[in-house]
Amino acid sequence: MDHPIFEGIATLFSSGWAVFYAILGTTIGLLAGATPGLTASAAISMIIPLSFYLDPLSALVFVYTIGKAASFGGSIPAILFNTPGTPQASATQIEGYPLTRQGKQGKALKMAVTASAAGDFFSECLLIFGAAFIAIYTARMGPPEIFAVYCTAFVIIGSVIGNSIIRGLISTMLGILLSIIGLDPISSMPRLTFEVNYLETGIGLVPVLLGVFVVSEIFIQIADRGALGAERMLSKKSDVPEDNRVTWRDLRRSLPVMAKSTGMGTIIGMLPGVGASAACFVAYAEAKRSRKPEDKWGEGEIKGVAAAEAANNSVSGANIIPLLTLGIPGSVSAALLGGVFLIHGMNIGPKIFETDTSTIYGLFAAGLLCIVTYFIMGYWGSDIIGRIIAKVPVRVIYPFIFITSIVAVYALRNTLFDVMVMCLFGFVGYFFKKFDYSLPAFIIAFILGPGAERALRQALLLSEDGPMIFLERPLAIFFILLAVVVISVRIYQTIKQKPQGAPG
Repeated sequence: MDHPIFEGIATLFSSGWAVFYAILGTTIGLLAGATPGLTASAAISMIIPLSFYLDPLSALVFVYTIGKAASFGGSIPAILFNTPGTPQASATQIEGYPLTRQGKQGKALKMAVTASAAGDFFSECLLIFGAAFIAIYTARMGPPEIFAVYCTAFVIIGSVIGNSIIRGLISTMLGILLSIIGLDPISSMPRLTFEVNYLETGIGLVPVLLGVFVVSEIFIQIADRGALGAERMLSKKSDVPEDNRVTWRDLRRSLPVMAKSTGMGTIIGMLPGVGASAACFVAYAEAKRSRKPEDKWGEGEIKGVAAAEAANNSVSGANIIPLLTLGIPGSVSAALLGGVFLIHGMNIGPKIFETDTSTIYGLFAAGLLCIVTYFIMGYWGSDIIGRIIAKVPVRVIYPFIFITSIVAVYALRNTLFDVMVMCLFGFVGYFFKKFDYSLPAFIIAFILGPGAERALRQALLLSEDGPMIFLERPLAIFFILLAVVVISVRIYQTIKQKPQGAPG
């Protein structure tokens, strides 16, 4: 067979460092996901400063594998302690923790990693064999169509993520506004710099990421002192061998649910901004709706664990497809991966399959290696990881993370200004979380802002009719109408729900 994935596998394994960072990234992702409060986004944000000093493939592999492994890692504390390590693991704990209370945590953890690996593998295969095919069509799009896609993504991300449309769109607009700070790319005139020389190069991606994802979480942990001193107890294991493994009967009952949940998670993963949290709850609800008389939903149903984990992990490969074919990330992790592409001078979009074929398919091969690695580590080591997390107090973890973040930011340009920016955005992230503004929408807009501006300017230069060019291209009109439909439906749903919450 003459598929580029074989070239990618050869590229990956010809670089010992890339393989090393794939395994290291998987390990860090598992531990980060298994630590409540330390999300995949925070872990990746801490790693991005290191990516400046790595070759492109190693840097991309490191970031990508952390995100993939963390999706499963979050299920470990969800099952063992009833405390999800990541937001998407919230559905897993519904059935996973009751199994732990029955002494069947071994069964729950093994089913979780089996379903995770199965869903992730299918999604990765779709990415490997489908992304380049989609890129053939998206490569024909010009600047007007690309800007329309950006606008649609901003509207979907801003209106769908979170409970409030207004706060979501405000978060998106703030991200765009901050992304254009610096010198105008055409006239070289300062924009929103307020005569601060450091701002002429724009606000750095790394200080912003570490601020909103890492420092803000530290502030929240400090404010919630009970979380800092919380202790986690492991339930006693059952002595029955069948309670500590996945039996053939468990697998037969769960396979149809896993297949359906994987399909749902993959489709949702390709939609910008919807993410794994929505996928796992949709899949869990559908599996519960199709319940059979012998099922024990709410009391520790193994099919519930399989549904949630297959869905949230099948998102991880699918949400890279819009990133690579349109330049639009499907999630925060995909947006951070896009940031690493930009750091190494690789313009994300359909042309990347022609210009950086070996690197892209080397990245895909690393995804397959990551799945195999976290399956082996998770199947036989989840309980050990849980015991480690139970013993290490949060009040020890976060000071170490804070000091590491300061060192990482300062080392980039050897200036305290970046450290100040990081702390400032720590407060920004804290208030975003406290007042229910959308951090994912803010970060994705911040990363996509320059690309959207570039597409807009190119589109306007193509025509003397100004903005009317967007109404002369059928595909651009389609995406604009899609944005209008999405926000109209979201507004209708919000208005419809309000009377239900009213008293009386």
